[in-house]
Amino acid sequence: MSEQLNRLLSIMARLRDPERGCEWDVAQTFETIAPYTLEEAYEVADAIERQDMADLRGELGDLLLQVVFHARMAEEAGHFSFDDVARAISDKMEARHPHIFGDEGGVMDGQRWEDLKEAERHAEGAKSAMDGVARALPALLRSEKLQKRAARVGFEWHDVKGPRDKLLEELQELDEASEEERLVEAGDVLFVAVNIIRRYGVDAEQALKASNTKFEKRFRCMEDLAAADGEDFAKLSLDEQEAYWQRAKKTVG
Repeated sequence: MSEQLNRLLSIMARLRDPERGCEWDVAQTFETIAPYTLEEAYEVADAIERQDMADLRGELGDLLLQVVFHARMAEEAGHFSFDDVARAISDKMEARHPHIFGDEGGVMDGQRWEDLKEAERHAEGAKSAMDGVARALPALLRSEKLQKRAARVGFEWHDVKGPRDKLLEELQELDEASEEERLVEAGDVLFVAVNIIRRYGVDAEQALKASNTKFEKRFRCMEDLAAADGEDFAKLSLDEQEAYWQRAKKTVG
């Protein structure tokens, strides 16, 4: 094990020491640390998107700290250690790449990868095609994964017409829903929309992320254009704002 990793493990052990450690670190649990773990993963993704390698180095360190933190708490409770975590992922990666670390040849394509993962799930006692889809995933991503699992066992529309028709049906149901029903009906609309997007080979999470970025860029441009004209954007009529929207589309795309 590297010197710096040993150093980090030692730091965490000291921070969690009941007598000499940090009160905040000692008080933490898996549940209280989990939100920080998710936040650090998103910050890693953000640094990558910005192509900021200096920031990425720091964010990867923050994410590694989360792994060390969880492993330390598990070791204290007698569940497993950091070495067990590293061993488990090493074993998994070797098992999932038999063409590299084993005697099998061939190329690792998407289908072969999914077959290996499916075999792992069955070996771990999975009873449903839905087992193993993490509940903490972003909703759009989890929706896509659930649908792919269902499709693997044949529960899938034959073509895109099916989910398109279903989308119209769900929109109608949302229109007619009571206030108490709207949350579920709105979710059904999004769920079917993800199915349609998936049929075109597009990642729903990335698609919405791209649209969010585009909308934000155009909206900021509208505000700047209005300010350059001496206008308060918030006080303009919808028609006037729409005119700035059209200008922003031509300006920033």
